[in-house]
Amino acid sequence: MEQVAQRAYQYGIIKDGYGDANAVTVNGKALSTQEQGQRRELVREIQSKGYDQVIEEVAYTWFNRFIALRYMEVNNYLPSHIRVFSNAQGEFDPEILKEALHMDLPGLDQSQVAEHIEKNETEALYRYLLLTQCNALNEGLPKMFEKMGGYTELLFPNNILRPDSVLGHMVSDIPEEDWTDQVQIIGWLYQYYNTQLKAETFDLLKKNVKITKERIPSATQLFTPDWIVRYMVENSLGRLVIDNLNYDIWAESEKAKIDLLKAKWNYYVEEAEQDPDVDTELRIFSHNKYARGDKLPFVDTTFFDPCMGSGHVLVYAFDVFMDIYTSQGWNPRDAAQRIVEKNLYGLDIDKRAAQLAYFAVMMKARQYDRRFLTRGIQPNLYSPGSYADGQEYGSLLVVDELEPKPEAPEEFTLFDADYEDQLNSWNFRRLLSQEYDVVVTNPPYMAVSNGNAALNKYIKKNYPDSKGDLFAAFIERCWKYSSQYLAMITQHSWMFLSSFEKLRTKLLLSTDIVNMAHLGARAFEEIGGEVVQTTSFVLRMGYHEGYRGTYCRLVEPTTQQGKEDMFLGGESRHIAVQTNFFKIPGSPIAYWISRTLLSIFSENKNVGQLSQPRQGSTLGDNASFLRFWFEIREKGTKWFNCMKGGEYRRWYGNILYVLDWENNGAHIKSTGRATIRSENMLFREGITWSNITSGKSSFRYMPEGFFFESTGSVCFIDQELLNYLLGFLNSPITDKINYIINPTLHLQSGDIAKIPLIISNDKLSDISYSVSENITFSRIDWDSNETSWDFKRHPLV
Repeated sequence: MEQVAQRAYQYGIIKDGYGDANAVTVNGKALSTQEQGQRRELVREIQSKGYDQVIEEVAYTWFNRFIALRYMEVNNYLPSHIRVFSNAQGEFDPEILKEALHMDLPGLDQSQVAEHIEKNETEALYRYLLLTQCNALNEGLPKMFEKMGGYTELLFPNNILRPDSVLGHMVSDIPEEDWTDQVQIIGWLYQYYNTQLKAETFDLLKKNVKITKERIPSATQLFTPDWIVRYMVENSLGRLVIDNLNYDIWAESEKAKIDLLKAKWNYYVEEAEQDPDVDTELRIFSHNKYARGDKLPFVDTTFFDPCMGSGHVLVYAFDVFMDIYTSQGWNPRDAAQRIVEKNLYGLDIDKRAAQLAYFAVMMKARQYDRRFLTRGIQPNLYSPGSYADGQEYGSLLVVDELEPKPEAPEEFTLFDADYEDQLNSWNFRRLLSQEYDVVVTNPPYMAVSNGNAALNKYIKKNYPDSKGDLFAAFIERCWKYSSQYLAMITQHSWMFLSSFEKLRTKLLLSTDIVNMAHLGARAFEEIGGEVVQTTSFVLRMGYHEGYRGTYCRLVEPTTQQGKEDMFLGGESRHIAVQTNFFKIPGSPIAYWISRTLLSIFSENKNVGQLSQPRQGSTLGDNASFLRFWFEIREKGTKWFNCMKGGEYRRWYGNILYVLDWENNGAHIKSTGRATIRSENMLFREGITWSNITSGKSSFRYMPEGFFFESTGSVCFIDQELLNYLLGFLNSPITDKINYIINPTLHLQSGDIAKIPLIISNDKLSDISYSVSENITFSRIDWDSNETSWDFKRHPLV
């Protein structure tokens, strides 16, 4: 980006201005006719999009092209078979410079080459050769190497032959063997490219600046680990084909190929053994849905990734399709064409990512067909282009009816680019309007509240059951895209949180969870901490009561490799009956729960039926209305005790704050920013806890006379049961149950309400007495600290 900006500066264009848009000279240097036109075009773009966005777009355009050229030269895919960045030994010494006078490259003017050589203009010659090479690749790879000649060419970076240039680093810093696996290298380079913008976006978010549509890709782009991609594709697309080959209409020789396919698919999980009635129902269901006697089903199987990023999922799907086609006797060359034209479909909101995905798929096809780039075959992969709604909502956009395809102009004119843009927008909508056999994706993770107003409004209207986060909205959208199988990796909160209960219920009543790899934290190497906890899952469209799914619990390992090793080792696998989830309040996907604990949920009342758990109030301005108790002179008329959560502590304590509640909180209420909840229960005796936990939960006795704030929720219950409930909530069994109901960092009042409670009348008195003693001991301990308002003296004095 710095080099592109420097190039713009040479033409009198900076962030603060550009002078005369029609300049014929800049800084005393006369511009050629071509340069004048390119400069005018650049100025128009800046007027339309802004300086920063134009510079960034040009930078990533060249970044993508350099990646493409490097990959093609290492794999000997360039039509000229002449390296453009390195020599035969892999050093940064472009072979194309030495062969310039002898190479056959479409559009190359040998007289211009000779002129640069005669004048010893090596940098200018190299620039001309690279631009010519990019234009020559337009015919075979038009979406990666768009026709140049405009401002993009004008801003080609300077000093590109220096060892410390982007090309020098690309050749010298990355081993050549890494370029032979294009998906990995393309994905990681793209994520690296986004690092700075991603950091800037989250810094702005901390200042309450919403994430704009331009920044959504950088804020949410995350390269999916290779093994998770393989798991998702093998257990969706692979399973669909194995379903087909399992039926009696196929000859035994065809069925024998199932084992050969499975041997290639290391991440395929066998379906759990079902009850006979369920198994019979499944076979009838699958036979009616998949079996066709007239042709092999995989030929017309459609596979869709609506958030394709740099194409990782699509390229592995290509490999699986190729396994299937060749197992049925297809020629790889013919199979590659069929896969690109009829099997693979993909969308992404980000043009630069779509370019890389396009390139990755084309290179995969080139791997099987050396003439592929000359045959005019193009994949069904698109970004929104100039389509405004597509830019705003991406693949979440609902297209109820597709308009007719735009007609091509009878004659080629200056406005052909407009037609191409119209066609791209129409194709983007076309893919949104279709249903697919298999949908596999890693959607963006972003709280909808962090997005702009338009995105918030659209999702709340169209995805009311999943409006909390983009990943949840994509679960709902992809469920509607898919006709047979859906595989995703998302945050795991949809499995547990009450805010996603409607979405969860909808899925549980309309699909079978065939299997799941519950990953937990640190599934992605580049994300540390406990905040992003993920799960990958495979759904079969269609619900079968009593269905048993396979769940791989991989939450314990703290590294990406550790989780993969555990998965491949077949460790910690659970078989769960899907309908049992409905026996737990809120229907969490608690696949690991024991039969005993399940019966406790179904046979007993819960805490919410016996008490009143309540969320605390939100003040809107803590700095104005909250103080530590030792900051004020006296309590009673203006300042009142306030419970505000706090650190892990059981039985009693964390009593530190007072609140301005003068005149029944008149000042707080007058701001319009506060939300006062359960006002009729304020200052009553109860049980409180901190709603943010990093491990075990902790519950404390709260005496009368306390206001309770949002981070210190309270449960109110009859006094004779208060100590009994407090003892139960601080027991190990409650920790176990809390993890089932909501294994996130937040423990809400609604979660407490769902906890089953067995009241043992014959033990009620003894338990209440023991809890009373614990409260007394904890209170003595709390009051031995100087931060307690009942402090007398330290016990060691």
